Amino acid sequence: MSTEEHDAPRAVIVISSHVARGSVGNRAAVFALETLGFPVWAVPTLILPWHPGHGRATRIVPPLDQFRALMADLERAPWLGEVGAVLSGYLGEGGQADAVASLVGAVKAKTPDAVYICDPVMGDSGGLYVPETTATAMRDRLMPIADIATPNRYELEWMAGAPLPDLKAVMAAALQAGPSTMLVTSAPAMMAGGTGNLLLNGNQALLAEHLLIDKPPNGLGDLTAAVYLARILSGQPAIKALQSTTAAVYEILARTAKRGGDELQLETDAQSLSHPMAMVQLRHLLHPGRDKRA
Repeated sequence: MSTEEHDAPRAVIVISSHVARGSVGNRAAVFALETLGFPVWAVPTLILPWHPGHGRATRIVPPLDQFRALMADLERAPWLGEVGAVLSGYLGEGGQADAVASLVGAVKAKTPDAVYICDPVMGDSGGLYVPETTATAMRDRLMPIADIATPNRYELEWMAGAPLPDLKAVMAAALQAGPSTMLVTSAPAMMAGGTGNLLLNGNQALLAEHLLIDKPPNGLGDLTAAVYLARILSGQPAIKALQSTTAAVYEILARTAKRGGDELQLETDAQSLSHPMAMVQLRHLLHPGRDKRA
């Protein structure tokens, strides 16, 4: 290993929800990143005993002034140069977005090639599950500064303000969303009974597909964002990162479902993060910007 590789910033700041039980939010992202060799600074945006999908429960959101103060502390931390990436997910309230953006700016000022990945966790096929002000803050404050964004199809629909019934519509919306790289989960699949992860960047449109599993546990989006970030930070090209990320998440999902688990069983299937064996279908699609460049 060269001196430059040894000294390269490898820590990741992960800013998302924390649950006492389960594998969602920071619990999923931190486990995945640390398992794959990346130190993590974990910042909770709220604390819950379990995912709200399991039933109503106490919700602790840090007072905004205290959250901002903590984030400001991180901005001036003497170890900020260790940080090579920031990943933000679920926000406890819309006002947290400004503090996240400020911290991203501080990290990039210290390390210009640091990566910011925004997972705009706001809803699913049932609609928004955060207040509209929080969703708007993610769309307007965080998406424009992200290098990579990982919305699901329904979150992209909300941000685009229009239904996205097919791959062509999803790609067009992803191209307009802001970040130079978009990884859209729950994308329409070309294979029967499947679902896909669509990756769109400046010159590639790729679709990784696998069979749909009914009633999947929560946390798949959190896990996908973290694993994809780890692959990119490890130097994998986009096509390999997409394929291996999709394979890892699908393998963990399939094994959890086979056991009847109501939460992703990451600790049991940690090996799948590093060396997934699941097969996924990878397709090269026509990039929607090609016609404009012709």
